Amino acid sequence: MTNGTNNKKTWKPGLVLGVGLVILAVLVIVFFTGGERERVRRLAGLAVPKPQPPAAKSEELRTVTLFFLSDDDDLLHRETREIAVGPTAAEEAERALTELVKGSSKDLISPLPAETKVRQVFVTKEGVAYVDFGREIMEKFSYGSSSELAAVFAVVDTLAFNFKTIRKVSILVEGVERETLGGHIDLTQPFLPDYSIVAK
Repeated sequence: MTNGTNNKKTWKPGLVLGVGLVILAVLVIVFFTGGERERVRRLAGLAVPKPQPPAAKSEELRTVTLFFLSDDDDLLHRETREIAVGPTAAEEAERALTELVKGSSKDLISPLPAETKVRQVFVTKEGVAYVDFGREIMEKFSYGSSSELAAVFAVVDTLAFNFKTIRKVSILVEGVERETLGGHIDLTQPFLPDYSIVAK
C-alpha cells in the first residue's frame, strides 16, 4: 500500500539548466559551422580566377641594310638596322625608308633631309616600287649633283637590296611624278639599283 507520496522523479533546477546549456551549445556549433561552410562555398565560387588574356607576342624583327653617306668619300656605306616584320613587303619597305630618314646610328650621314616623310610605298606585280615622299624631301635640302645622286640611290638600293620582289624604284613627291629633286637627276623613269657607288 502506498503512503500517498508522488513517485514521479523531480528535476533539480541545476540539472535542467545544465542540459539546456548543452543543447544550446550544440545548436550554436551546428549553426555557426554550417553557416561557415556555406559562406566558404559562396566565396569559393566567387574566387574563381578569371582567365588571363594571352601574353602579347613579341614583335618579330628582320634585319635590313641601309645606305648612308660618309664624310670620307662620295660612296654609299652599308649599315644594318632591325625593323618589324610587316604583313606586306610594301609596309616593310616603308619602315626601312623611315629608318633611312632617321639617320645613321654610327658616324654616317643620311642623304635625305631629317624632316622627310615617307607617305607610302606601292609595289606592282612587275616589281616596280613607287615611293611617295612628302614635299620635305625637296624643300628642306639644297642638292648638288652628287648629293642628289646619293639621295636617289640610297632609296633605290635600300629597297632593291632588301626586298627581292622590288626590281625598280620610282620616286614621287606628294603623289606626283617630279622631274628632279634638285635639278640634276631625272626622276621620270624608274631606277634600277646601282651598287657600283656602294663602298666595298
